[in-house]
Amino acid sequence: MPALTAVTPRWEGALAGHLGRSEHVHVARRCADLAELLGCAAAGVGRIAVVSVDLRGVDRTAVASLSEQGVRVLGVHPPGDAAGREALLRWGVGEVLPADASADDLEVALSALLRNTPRRPEVADEEEPGSAQGSREHVHDLGSSAGVTSPHPDPPAAGQVERSPTGQVVAVWGPTGSPGRSSVAVNLAAELARTEPALLVDADTYGGAHAQMLAILDEAPGVAAAARAADHGTLDEAALVRLAPLVQDQLRVLTGLPRADRWPELREHAIVDVLQTARALWPWTVVDIGFCLEQDEEISFDTAAPRRNGVALRVLDSAEQVVVVGRADPIGLQRVVRAVAELRGHVPGPVRVVVTRVRSSAVGHDPQQRVRDVLSRLGGIDEVHLVPEDREAMDAALLQGATLSEVRPGSAVRLALAELADDVAGRPRPRSRRAYRLRRRGK
Repeated sequence: MPALTAVTPRWEGALAGHLGRSEHVHVARRCADLAELLGCAAAGVGRIAVVSVDLRGVDRTAVASLSEQGVRVLGVHPPGDAAGREALLRWGVGEVLPADASADDLEVALSALLRNTPRRPEVADEEEPGSAQGSREHVHDLGSSAGVTSPHPDPPAAGQVERSPTGQVVAVWGPTGSPGRSSVAVNLAAELARTEPALLVDADTYGGAHAQMLAILDEAPGVAAAARAADHGTLDEAALVRLAPLVQDQLRVLTGLPRADRWPELREHAIVDVLQTARALWPWTVVDIGFCLEQDEEISFDTAAPRRNGVALRVLDSAEQVVVVGRADPIGLQRVVRAVAELRGHVPGPVRVVVTRVRSSAVGHDPQQRVRDVLSRLGGIDEVHLVPEDREAMDAALLQGATLSEVRPGSAVRLALAELADDVAGRPRPRSRRAYRLRRRGK
């Protein structure tokens, strides 16, 4: 089977020599850098890649890109480099060896890789040397190699994200022109945190705002730092806690990008790792994502360039629940109907619709009933959470850099978002509105 090597010069000669005498592979290309390796993988030159952890630019995203091309990765690290070995395992590398491994050890590792090598779609019906009968065809469905346990397997494909039985991810999304999406995300997380610890993640690649909304003076992009750590294989539970400051009791925040042009720092494979780590720490992770879900065919399939909307798509695919936010006027309601239809191809879990700024001046008399009627008639949406217009309460929260529960606990907008949180968490609601107000005030 053709193999590619991308190893630092110190170890490359000896490894290439061992591979040249291997019974399982032959060296098809000795790549000088990561760019050449990825190009050869995309062109189908090799099926096995031997990559050293100290090669410039190698990270989680690079390993995931190789896997998506049907290339299985054998990782090597300097002898005695425990951190390098751990990084390779975190990146999802199937087999890991020290760079000075003997030819026999290398043969054993190659044999294990070949027993689990995915088949490229164009050769799916052909027999491959060394492949086990009935081997799985999709790169993200591969199991661990024999004798090696990887604590961080390759990120699953869209819609196949493995979910933890503990924490849940709630994605907050809205189509273009949906005011209040970030406010809904912030206050939803705050309400969930009243009973259980929660993490708020600002993953909007077009305009993060949580740091300003919560008066966090240090605008270091926590989500970018977490994604970078995941890419480098250094993200663990302790690191994620350090990157997420505590803003109120039981609520931590991963702040977003201070500038929209820094969106390439958020790689979609890394975001999956961040969410998986968050699930192990917090019962609730609320993620605010950008409005755009378009996929550029050229960027998606012809190059290895990052996708600006890839983060939003990955979060939607991995979320247990999705909250769709729209506004209460003729344009906003039409966009909500189209948005819910658009999400059907991205969301495996339940979708909850929230309509903000409900007011009679925009939709006429009895605005709540009118909004319900429109959504039911045009989109078949019978369950909807209505958030009334309350500019004074929202301005007060924004001015003080706090949540509604801190500055306007009895306001109508806060009570509506508290009801949304109860629905998301599956908590029972009081029968009367007055009882609900008293409970939310802690009386």
